[in-house]
Amino acid sequence: LLVLLLVLGGFAFSSETQKTKPKASPSASRSASPSPSPTPSPSPVKTCSVAAQAANPSLGTLQAVVLNADTGEVLYDRGADSPAATASAMKPITAAAALMSLGSNFRATTRVFAEPSSKTSISLVGGGDVTLSRLTDGSQSVYRDAPKLLTLANQVTDWANANGVTEITEIILDSTLFAGSSWESSWQRRDQVDGWISEVTALQLDGDRITPSAFTSPKTGMPVFNTGEELRAQLGALAANANLVEATTPAGYVEIASVQSQPMSRWISHILQTSENIESEMIGKLIAVNTGFDGSFASLDPAVKKSLAATQLDFTNLNIRDASGLSDLNMVTPKFLAELMRLVNTEYGEFGLIKKALPVAGKSATLGGRFKGDIADAAGSILAKNGYIIGVHTLSGIIYASDGTTLTFTIYALGNVGSDVRLAIDTLATGIYRCGNNLSNE
Repeated sequence: LLVLLLVLGGFAFSSETQKTKPKASPSASRSASPSPSPTPSPSPVKTCSVAAQAANPSLGTLQAVVLNADTGEVLYDRGADSPAATASAMKPITAAAALMSLGSNFRATTRVFAEPSSKTSISLVGGGDVTLSRLTDGSQSVYRDAPKLLTLANQVTDWANANGVTEITEIILDSTLFAGSSWESSWQRRDQVDGWISEVTALQLDGDRITPSAFTSPKTGMPVFNTGEELRAQLGALAANANLVEATTPAGYVEIASVQSQPMSRWISHILQTSENIESEMIGKLIAVNTGFDGSFASLDPAVKKSLAATQLDFTNLNIRDASGLSDLNMVTPKFLAELMRLVNTEYGEFGLIKKALPVAGKSATLGGRFKGDIADAAGSILAKNGYIIGVHTLSGIIYASDGTTLTFTIYALGNVGSDVRLAIDTLATGIYRCGNNLSNE
């Protein structure tokens, strides 16, 4: 019995000792180990190369960048931070600034004012509506559903009848909304003859086209005066002998008629789908005026930057000479455009309108005839704006890659390019599509 009691007492003492003895923590045990702490595994090496496509001499001097649209990671970089001319890849920048400044519902308004006492002098005031059409027979200009000058003429006639006015002796043509020259000094005058651009005046009809329904119709070269002549003709006997005077509307004149354009959303869709230049320039000028500048070409750069300030895009090395991309003095880095396309992809603000309007490779608009044959697998998976001026071929947009990754990209082919440069650009873009997030920078 004594032995049994001694054994039980010793067991109890041993158990209590175990309860009170501190245990070593797991972390203390690991920290005592001579082995270093584990480190995160390195990112997988990217092995899919587009080196062969990028080496195509038809690309001339290549500048390009590819970003992972979700993370912003730079997957491919060839002069991504070096500014260069954009050609029509400028148009998404203009569209983005317009949506931030003017908004999708903005409409340009053309007005007619009258001298209130004698009522024999009227003033036609341009509000920057390049789409205003002289067509009267119900046919469509290149700007579908555009407002008609005839609507203004009918309103003026109604006003004259209501006020006992039998003759208008003077029509003032007020195109003073935009300051400075109506022609950007770096443009080529042959583009006016070939139908790519007109004088950028706040008052004009059908983009100053001789043939309103022809996209590349030659321009008249006298947009303001020709608008006045057309209004005088449409007013008929009421203004048959009216003098046309280009001037600012005198103080005291009162509004008697007005007509509005289609909303800015329609303009933006049109410039991205068709690459129309004069409408793009008019948008740029309207942005400038709306942001407090004078509407001159010199005001476009600060106006666009002010409009896009909230996006926090990097404006370093950004220099804007025009809104369409016709100028070879526009300076934009490929990375800036690719970063803008990241915002477009997320439909930032109203940028979903840009995303919806971008041409689709092999399917629509200016890319409908491209991405065929051996590169047709990328058709439908690339949304992008293309561009061309002499010595500059560009493509910038969004790629829904074959591996499910969304990428944004910009490709510039500059200088001495080959005759098949567009195919070379498309082939490089297709290579990027095939690589997806496994794209190598080698």
